[in-house]
Amino acid sequence: MTSTPWQAAMITPNEDFDGAPLLRKEFRLEAGHGAVVRATLRATAFGVYEALINGVPVGQDVLSPGWSSYEWRLRYRSYDVTSLLRPTSVIGVELGNGWYRGRLAWHGMSNLYGDQLGFFGQLDIEFEDGHVQTVASESSWQSGPSATTFNDLYDGQTIDARRNQPGWAEAGFDAGTWAGVHTLEFDAGRLAKPVAPPVVRAAVVRPAEIFTSPAGKTLVDFGQNLVGWLRFTVKGEAGHSITVRHAEVLENGELGVRPLRSAKATDMFILSGGEDSFEPTKTFHGFRYAEISGWPGTLTADDLEAVVVHTDLQRTGTFECSNELVNQLHRNIVWGLRGNFLDLPTDCPQRDERLGWTGDIAVFAPTAAYLYDVKGFLQDWLLDLAAEQKAAGGLVPITVPDALKYCPQPPEFPAPESSALWSEASVWVPWALWEAYGDPGVLQNQYESMVSHTRRVEGLLSPAGLWDSGFQFGDWLDPDAAPDQPWAAKADTGVVATACLYRTARITAQAAGLLGRHDDEAHFEALAARVRAAFAKHYVAADGTIRSDCTTIYALAIAFDVLATPELREFAGNRLAELVRDNGYRVSTGFAGTPFITHALTDTGHVDEAYRLLLEEGCPSWLYPVTMGATTVWERWDSMLPDGTINPGEMTSFNHYALGAVADWMHKSIGGISAAAPGYSRVRIAPVPGGGIDWASTSLETPHGTIRVEWKHDDGAFRLEATLPGGMEADVVLPGGAQHTVSGGTHSFTAPAALVVPTGA
Repeated sequence: MTSTPWQAAMITPNEDFDGAPLLRKEFRLEAGHGAVVRATLRATAFGVYEALINGVPVGQDVLSPGWSSYEWRLRYRSYDVTSLLRPTSVIGVELGNGWYRGRLAWHGMSNLYGDQLGFFGQLDIEFEDGHVQTVASESSWQSGPSATTFNDLYDGQTIDARRNQPGWAEAGFDAGTWAGVHTLEFDAGRLAKPVAPPVVRAAVVRPAEIFTSPAGKTLVDFGQNLVGWLRFTVKGEAGHSITVRHAEVLENGELGVRPLRSAKATDMFILSGGEDSFEPTKTFHGFRYAEISGWPGTLTADDLEAVVVHTDLQRTGTFECSNELVNQLHRNIVWGLRGNFLDLPTDCPQRDERLGWTGDIAVFAPTAAYLYDVKGFLQDWLLDLAAEQKAAGGLVPITVPDALKYCPQPPEFPAPESSALWSEASVWVPWALWEAYGDPGVLQNQYESMVSHTRRVEGLLSPAGLWDSGFQFGDWLDPDAAPDQPWAAKADTGVVATACLYRTARITAQAAGLLGRHDDEAHFEALAARVRAAFAKHYVAADGTIRSDCTTIYALAIAFDVLATPELREFAGNRLAELVRDNGYRVSTGFAGTPFITHALTDTGHVDEAYRLLLEEGCPSWLYPVTMGATTVWERWDSMLPDGTINPGEMTSFNHYALGAVADWMHKSIGGISAAAPGYSRVRIAPVPGGGIDWASTSLETPHGTIRVEWKHDDGAFRLEATLPGGMEADVVLPGGAQHTVSGGTHSFTAPAALVVPTGA
């Protein structure tokens, strides 16, 4: 059955019912048309919804329809509900504030998109004779109170089990005291079929430990920093309340809530006197620890579980090696992705922020596309980016959806303008998807957005041809910057921005060429050449030193190939390695330099420095948080200080994936798998051993099948085994440079151990 035209209206309850109303519509199947052969419910909401037919959830999704740029795209979901229908049936809907009406960002503001919740749904029922009965949201529906008395994504949810109404979504329920609904003005042209999978309950984690804090609080450690909520069944005195507070870390043995800023992250459950089952599905929390007050009796590990919630993504890439700290780092990166890919790619999942920061995903997209199939997920987000960008005259905002445009900014803040690396998401993310999946439709869909951004920045260049004016985040969170000055990086912001533009112009030119836009291709190639020449003239000294002479600058210059001659590139590689050595192999880069520094070192022959940088355990380093017990990637290199206290900075998340972009290098250089052609239609297998790592194993599900690579040091030799899907060709490069071209099947290779890069002293 093809979808019938929309007959539904956006309806809202006549009473607000504490921001969590129930809606219901009872109906009978029309007679005389035979059996039902197919029934499809299409649904969306202002807020978040959970839909039921005859008391049974219509799908596995939660927090639908998620957060999109509601002004232009309100996504709906479709459900096959054929098996749920009865001769007399009920559509039941639970509503919550969600992103539409709940708090967003750190300004304390709610109702950014509207002050009324709404539901828009249509059930189309096809019978044997072809007749279609439609039951749509309209003014005859009823509304009533739910057991939820408060709900907010940041602050939590309160559920009073005494207010439960058993059977409210089933036929025969007495809704005589319920209120009505009325319609809201709504343009159905905003409705969009989602490209991304839904948010689901993805896993369950049981408590690792329950203990009492120094202050006498009951704390539960789930052993993993995760995103979701607690679920439990309990019995106690009617009116008795259980309070659950959430946090990612402990400080001085107590729940470390300061990093949450104003987010309360607190759920409250009021007992009915009978056996109550609680699950707060209208909020979510980023946490490892829960503080539980008021539990009747003695709390045990069998009493509760943490439900892990994120977009329903399929795992595609794996990595493991002989260094267990590196393996834990990789697991942390995976968990960071899971926690922050909740309907959109957010910066963090716990404090009063949780926004789709463009800079984070701009650098992390290649890593994400290896670990999971994120094609639909990021394509959906890119549609919002393009919509926000178009409405802003070509300006790519720093967050998508752009809630910040509704929030007051300090008067000293400059007017919004394109920002290097952050706005680059409009170009870098589609390109990462093209390289990972080989689908030109991604570039076609985003081409206008890519070009619009690149042309806008072209118009911002100074007379010298540099992008050196306006506000820039630059090398955000440089570890040498003061905790309260995350922008105060060593790297000159103009150098960072100009290098980013060079990469962007080249990618845009390549995209234009692939799509047959040859005039654009020539234009952007010329722009790239002008930017490269300006970079050399104004930022590169006669001896090869680049302005601000720090690791991030050289890493970007090498990784983006902005240096005009092999001699300058060689100098930059040597200088980068020297700076890394001089800093004791501790990390000295922020958001801009970190994703590219190990690539830059390896590509210029400084493999030992790359490995020692990765394997350093002192702060700041990738492994320092691992040695401190981290189970996700931190926002700051020192989010927790060596003495166990939390960094004094205002921004201190313990679940930020951006710095985990180093996994891209781990996959390509340690594991040895990279794309030699878009979508891995041809693959390059070139492990670069080092760092005392004795073996590594990687796999990747590509659009053409699964690649597996394993290597080890064995009996004084380097041994490599690669398995390819049928029809795939691979260029295999062994340590020492020996090359082989192979196709489909399993292939084994050996190289002398003497050719393997040694570990530094």
